[in-house]
Amino acid sequence: MPQRQLTGTRIRERRLDLGLRQADLASKAGISASYLNLIEHNRRRIGGKILNDLARGLNVDASMLSEGTEKVVLDQLRSAAVEQTEVEVEIDRTEEFAGRTPGWAALVLAQARRIERLEGRVQALTDRLAHDPQLAASLHDVITAVTSIRSTSSILVGEEVIDRDWQTRFHRNIYEDSQRLAESSRALVQYLDAPTEDGGAPLSPNEEVEAEIEKNPDLLYALVSGDRPELPHLRSRAAQSMMDGIFDRFAADVIKLPQGLFEKTAREMAYDPEKLARHFEVQIDVVLRRLALLRVEDGHPETALAICDRAGALTFLRNGAAFGLSRTGFPCPLWPIYEALTQPLRPLRQVVMFQGNEGQELLCYAVAVPTSPPSFEAPQLIEGVMLVIPRNPSAKRTDLLVGPGCRVCQRSGCSARREPSILSEIEEVHQTF
Repeated sequence: MPQRQLTGTRIRERRLDLGLRQADLASKAGISASYLNLIEHNRRRIGGKILNDLARGLNVDASMLSEGTEKVVLDQLRSAAVEQTEVEVEIDRTEEFAGRTPGWAALVLAQARRIERLEGRVQALTDRLAHDPQLAASLHDVITAVTSIRSTSSILVGEEVIDRDWQTRFHRNIYEDSQRLAESSRALVQYLDAPTEDGGAPLSPNEEVEAEIEKNPDLLYALVSGDRPELPHLRSRAAQSMMDGIFDRFAADVIKLPQGLFEKTAREMAYDPEKLARHFEVQIDVVLRRLALLRVEDGHPETALAICDRAGALTFLRNGAAFGLSRTGFPCPLWPIYEALTQPLRPLRQVVMFQGNEGQELLCYAVAVPTSPPSFEAPQLIEGVMLVIPRNPSAKRTDLLVGPGCRVCQRSGCSARREPSILSEIEEVHQTF
């Protein structure tokens, strides 16, 4: 295998292969040509949204730019082989297959990714059918209307003679119930069959909101100017309400920490959340969210942000290139955000080794804060907030290993594991050959 190249070099090679000018690719990614030039010469760290935008402009997966085609293709092919059990696959010849027939290898991976997406949608829709209160209410309306129409109709077609006034009343009832049934059915179909660009349906309001923010990150960045952007049109009312709440939250943070002053002070204090919180006399969770709105293009470090509720469910997630906390399946419970939930108001600073990106060390700041007033009548609501940045060289090194989730984590002997890893299965199969 050839020696591992740097991400910027891969971006430049792919751009030249496609015959794109630097200015054209930079325009697609929403950055300047001079900044792209620094990236291509490996003089700027690249990740997160910029990496994803460049990957879309180059028509490749972001992982193939950050990790290299060879390793990514081989890992994905082996994973696809283990996932299916109907055909015996020569896993020990994976490298030979990918090297000799790259086109077929790409086709196999494309089909595997499509199957994975479809299976994920089926599972999400299954959960949605079982637990979604909006869907349950819509189905209840349909069933109630049908039952009412059937009961009224059975009276009209019975042998008993009904006078004209009662017949008129029953006919009116049937008409009104039919109208209600039509409206409920139309709403139900629209709810289950909302189209998107890739032909699927948003599976949850959270995913709809995060997809909109990923597609248009300026929605949040625009808040730092003090002007509230127009709320984007989302398909579900729940997603619309969630996006409005996110705007409120980040706009309130900007009022407390105005952009110009906060940027300047953050640089002076080396982006230390504790120092910034003391300086501005605000809670640390406010500082963590504000740091997440600083742009890499303006010379600030790349960041990722996760917010979860008291149950550990992620309510907001913006991953970076080095950060891959999983929303689906079983996320790794060793991330500091989950430990913070057990110690409300106590800020945590922890360097972790993230296995999902060849052992890159990440500096995590996490804190859990109450979001409801204390009461003897109800449990107090708590929210966890975690900011993740590349490790500061001066920070203490760590032996704490974390991953995106149990299903794709290779770590053996982990007491926190809740399901087997497909990567371990791949390794076991590989060792048998």
